[in-house]
This record gives sequence, structure tokens and C-alpha cells, in this order.
Amino acid sequence: MDKATLIKAIWETFEPGLAGLGYELVEVEYTTQDGTPVLRVYIDKPEGGISHADCAAASELLSVELDTHDLIDDRYMLEVSSPGFDRPVRKPVDFQRFVGEAIRLNTYAPVQGRKRFSGVLAGFSDGLISLQVDGETYQVHIENLKKARLQR
Repeated sequence: MDKATLIKAIWETFEPGLAGLGYELVEVEYTTQDGTPVLRVYIDKPEGGISHADCAAASELLSVELDTHDLIDDRYMLEVSSPGFDRPVRKPVDFQRFVGEAIRLNTYAPVQGRKRFSGVLAGFSDGLISLQVDGETYQVHIENLKKARLQR
């Protein structure tokens, strides 16, 4: 299974179970660290932030789900953590929620000659992320979004 398909399957598999525990799935990364595959899952919750106990509870659930669905064939490390101050922003609801905040954004294809943006999230509507960068407004389609993080 290629990386993009794996990450999509993990989102679809994990999101409902994590929501049942009161957590929001923020981001999923599958990478290699020192030659070992690493699955990083970032979670959040509406009040109080994420504690070590939250990470342990989510990790236990995810370990069972991973074993049940056999999504990763090789040995790997599972890391569960909070999204931190530079929280990833990925879902439409998040772009609406964080309007007015500073954001860093990278695209797959250039938008007005640029692929990297650092500015203020101005809005989200009909799949378009609006950014204010140095007094200029840019519109990035969510399908063109490679990565976005808040800058706090």
C-alpha cells in the first residue's frame, strides 16, 4: 500500500474511534526515523489540552485498531502526541475555526507563482483557503494544500 493510501486508510479507521473517546484526529504522518517506520498521530480535545494519559489511551485504542485492520505490514513505531503550538491545519472545519490566526502554508502547485505562504488565515469557503500575505490576498484550493500549520 502506498503512503497516501495508507494515511487515508488510517484517517478513515482511526477518526471514529478517537472521536468516541472525545479526541479530535488532527494529523497523521508516516515517515522513517533512523531506518525505522514511524506512524505519528496527533490528537486534540476541546478543553484542557492533551495529557500523557490521553496519549496513552489513544495509543492503546490505535494499537488495537492497527492490529485488527492489519494496515501496516512492517514493524513500526507508533507515536501519539498533541499537535503543539504550531498545530497542523488540514480539515475545512479547522480553516473556519482558526480564521484570523497566523498560518504557514505550502502547496503542491504554485499559486500566483508561489508555493510557500506565511500570513493570516482570512477565511475558508467553497474549498478555497483565503490568506492575507504582505497586504495581498491569495486563494488556495484545499486540494492543492500540501501542508498548513498555525504560527503561534
